[in-house]
Amino acid sequence: MQASRWGACLAAFVACGVTGAAWSHHSNAMFDETKVVTLEGTVRDFQWTNPHTWIQLRVMENGQEVEYSVEGRSPNALARIGWKRNTLKPGENVKVTMNPLKSGERSGNVLTVVKADGTVISAREGQRP
Repeated sequence: MQASRWGACLAAFVACGVTGAAWSHHSNAMFDETKVVTLEGTVRDFQWTNPHTWIQLRVMENGQEVEYSVEGRSPNALARIGWKRNTLKPGENVKVTMNPLKSGERSGNVLTVVKADGTVISAREGQRP
């Protein structure tokens, strides 16, 4: 009886973990994939986290500094095309192309990053940095 109780607990734990991962993923429906926006700014932070990476980007708009949170693919997906946790560093000046949020909030889905030296880094499969 003790073994079956442990088995049930283990099964429940695994089911919760799998379900949580499935719930955490979302589609691209929130992004306007008909629009591409280019932002020029300074990296405040590059978050190499699951389920998605994030670029916190400081951008000047109308004479004021504002911050964009630009969503990237998972670390695993980006690592497969050559990204690393230190690909972007705080203080680095970059240009980011993204599909913006449909809501108009300061966020979007990263497509490419262009570093100050002109290096283009893609966030899509088949286009290595």
